[in-house]
Amino acid sequence: MDKVNPREGWTKTRVASMHVPPLDELAGVVQDGLTEHFKSVVAEVVESPDFREAPFHLASEGLCGSPRLADVGGPPYLVPTVQRDKVYNLADIADEINLPGCTFIGAGAGSSRLGGCNCELIPNSNLASGEICTHFAKMKDGVAVLERYMSNEFGLLANLLATEGKPGRVLKVSAQGRAGDTNFVTAIRKVILATYGEDKPIALGGVFIMDKGQAKLHVMPDFSETPLTTDSEVEDWLHFYNADAPLICLCGSAVSHDPGFDLRVEHTHVFSSHGQGGHYHYDVTPVDVEYTGYFVVAEEIHRVDAPTETHQVGRD
Repeated sequence: MDKVNPREGWTKTRVASMHVPPLDELAGVVQDGLTEHFKSVVAEVVESPDFREAPFHLASEGLCGSPRLADVGGPPYLVPTVQRDKVYNLADIADEINLPGCTFIGAGAGSSRLGGCNCELIPNSNLASGEICTHFAKMKDGVAVLERYMSNEFGLLANLLATEGKPGRVLKVSAQGRAGDTNFVTAIRKVILATYGEDKPIALGGVFIMDKGQAKLHVMPDFSETPLTTDSEVEDWLHFYNADAPLICLCGSAVSHDPGFDLRVEHTHVFSSHGQGGHYHYDVTPVDVEYTGYFVVAEEIHRVDAPTETHQVGRD
């Protein structure tokens, strides 16, 4: 019997080449623009630390080497009603984006088959070494819990930074005391868009630590028995709570502008060493909050198995 190709049922992958400015130039743009959003900002280009060590706990040493984003599936496979047949594996995604053996970090939905229910996935996997440092957050007896997830299978959707996991030069952004109304990632995206415009879309991915403060997170409960057709219905269904720093935040998508690919332009999931995790919205302690982030600029975005019928519900 011939082996079934799990990618045969996917819609055709589209690839967008992104604008890649010099890192030093980008650091200057972020430094100048982010001061409108935070009281203290330092944006600089540095050699990456070993991200396998604390406080990051990633599966690979670095974030460099052929960086690209993969936007897989999407919210239309979750709402209004779940499409349970949408099951993926990071190894297949790596092949699809022409980077076999890569490292993935980011945000997605776990496999309900493995997690026992609908859940938030915090992908963190080195395919070359086999090291899986992934976590997932789910609801258990009405409480959000964080657990390890020792598989590369996921479902429905994911926004992923894929790289060779090598050390190298990265954009480091430190920010303290939020002065504006937008979160850390949104502020960076807005600053980049204001400078480069819609004709030069720039895509970032990376890891940031919320060193101090609290963040508003959500965790999905099990799949809704009734269709969810509006953002307000989705919000009523989700479980929101405030999580305490330090939080390890994996940003699988920070895109300045969607070049017509039906992208989720921003998506970050969070884990911690104290049992809290989920989908990052924003900090709720603007005076006290401190962020330290490390980002790389993606050369490409791969839109994988995009829904043929789409909508904008559930993308916050």
